[in-house]
Amino acid sequence: MIISLSGDPGSGKSTIAQMLSEHFGWPRYYVGDMRRQKAKERGMTLEEYNNLGETDPTTDTEVDEWQKNLGKKEDNFIIEGRTSWHFIPHSYKIFIKVDPKIGAERILGQINKGKRRKEARECETIEEVMAINKKRVASDDKRYGKFYNIDAFNLDNFDLITDSSGQAKEETFKAILDKIQPILSAERKN
Repeated sequence: MIISLSGDPGSGKSTIAQMLSEHFGWPRYYVGDMRRQKAKERGMTLEEYNNLGETDPTTDTEVDEWQKNLGKKEDNFIIEGRTSWHFIPHSYKIFIKVDPKIGAERILGQINKGKRRKEARECETIEEVMAINKKRVASDDKRYGKFYNIDAFNLDNFDLITDSSGQAKEETFKAILDKIQPILSAERKN
């Protein structure tokens, strides 16, 4: 089974991906880190790299081709990325929603604890984080629509949609695991 995770900024995607990876003992791949590394290699922030990607598809295609090939070669892994569901269509596709303000509060909390990168600039308020999140989602939408004709935030593309807004990470993890376990058990029987 391949599990692809996507979701709103601050929804807990990375936390849940890590928890699933540890639970199953499977590798976890994070497309966001790959894109950050590519931006760094060019001396850019992720925001600058995403903006470049609105006119230069090569900022996405290398990572996207890697995802396609990974989905053909490997099994039993977790992948976190906005377009992973598209490039690995046989994955079990999960989208984690969160209220934008709650997502921004979580991100700001991680920034303040030094647990999250300060991509574009220092953020001191929830409103600043919300604005950056909104801009990033718009850039993602523009790129994915233009180059792939997909809407990465269309919930119809996903097998499971859950909302982490009012939940502790353990609750979100359990809700997802409760849906995945029966599918995984059925796969193992076949």
